[in-house]
Amino acid sequence: MKKNRKFTTTHPWLEKFSVDTREIDFETWILLGEAQSKCEHISNAPLKPITAQKLHQIYLAKGVLATTAIEGNTLKEEEVIQRLQGKLELPESKQYLQQEIDNIIESCNDIAENLFNKTNVELNPNHLNNINGKVLKNLVLEEDVSPGKLRLTGVAVGRYLAVPAEDVEYLLNEYCTWLNKTLSKLDSKNKIVYSIIIAIYAHLYFVWIHPYGDGNGRTARLIELSILLNAGIPQPATQLLSNFYNQTRTEYYRQLDKAGQLKGNMIRFLKYAIRGFVDQLKEQIEQIRIQQWETSWIEYVHEKFNEKESMSDRRIRRLALDLSKIFMPTPFSKIRQISIRTAEAYASKTDRTLLNDLKKLIQLNIIKKTKDGYIVNREIILAFLPEKINDSIK
Repeated sequence: MKKNRKFTTTHPWLEKFSVDTREIDFETWILLGEAQSKCEHISNAPLKPITAQKLHQIYLAKGVLATTAIEGNTLKEEEVIQRLQGKLELPESKQYLQQEIDNIIESCNDIAENLFNKTNVELNPNHLNNINGKVLKNLVLEEDVSPGKLRLTGVAVGRYLAVPAEDVEYLLNEYCTWLNKTLSKLDSKNKIVYSIIIAIYAHLYFVWIHPYGDGNGRTARLIELSILLNAGIPQPATQLLSNFYNQTRTEYYRQLDKAGQLKGNMIRFLKYAIRGFVDQLKEQIEQIRIQQWETSWIEYVHEKFNEKESMSDRRIRRLALDLSKIFMPTPFSKIRQISIRTAEAYASKTDRTLLNDLKKLIQLNIIKKTKDGYIVNREIILAFLPEKINDSIK
C-alpha cells in the first residue's frame, strides 16, 4: 500500500509514474521527429556486411566505454575494441577496469539476444536485479553492496538523497508495472519517438529510486538501451545516448541534480538528452555517408576501367585505388611511396611512365592535380551538388 510510506513525504513526485507529453515544447517535438527520421535513415542505409559490422563494433565500444567511463573507468576506446575482438589482456593492477567493461558487454549482448530471440522482454524486478548483478559481477564493492540485491540503507548521490530503503521494493514494482504498461500501448507509427521519451524518463525514475547499493547509473543506461532496441532503433544508434552522457559528463550530472531539485520536473533533462541524441545521430549518419561514398567511389574507378585488362591498365587502376586511400594531395615525389603495391609496380618504371599514368587518370577524371600534388576526384560522384544540378539542366 502507498499510504503512510515515507517516500510520499520525501519524494512525492514518485507517487505516480507518468509521461505527460503536454509539457513538451514544440522545439523538442521537432527534435524528436528528427531523431525518428534519422533512426529510420540509419536502419535503411545500405552497407557491405563487413562495413556494417565494423560500425556496429565501433559504436558498441563507444557505448560500453561511455557507460563505464561515467563511473570512472579510464580505458580508451581502442582498448575496448581490442577487448571486443578478444585481443586485450590487461595487467593484474588494471583487471578491474577490464571486468567493468566485460560486464557491460555481456549485459548489452544479453539484452540484444533476448530481443532478437523474441524472449519475453517485460521488465520486472527480478530482471532488473539480474542486470545489476551482471553489472557488478566480480567487482570489488563496499561491504553493504551486494550485486543484484536491493539496498537496505539510505544513500545520497551528491546533494540528492535517494528514496528511503524501506520503500525501494514497492517503488521498483510500481516502476516496472508503469513501464511495461506504457510500452505496450505504443503503436508502430510513432513508436520510435515515444520510446525515446519513455527511455529517458525511465532513466530518470530509476536513478531517483536508486534501488541498489552500486551500479544504478549503469543499470539505468542499460534499461534505456533495452527500450531503444525494443523500439526498432538500429543497434549502433542505441549506444548514442550513453556516449553523449559521457562526452558531457559534468552537464549530465548537473542535469540529473537539477531534475531532482525540481521535484520530478523532467523536461530540462529530456531536452538536454534529445539535443545530444540528435547531434550524435548526425555524426553517425555522416560516418555512414562516408562509408557509402567510399564504396561508390571504388565501384566508379572499376567502371572506368571496364574491359580494360592490359598490364598498364591494371597498373593504372591499382594506382587510382591506392591514391583513393589518401585524403590529401600527394606530391609527385611521394607517389611511389603511397603503398607497397605502388612501390613494387613502379620500381622498374621511369618517372615519365608514372607521369603518363597520372595524366591518364586525370583524363579519366579520377584524379586532379593541385598546387600541392595529386588527389582523387571523389566529389565527381556526388550527383546532387548544386553545380552538378545546374549542369544537368543546361
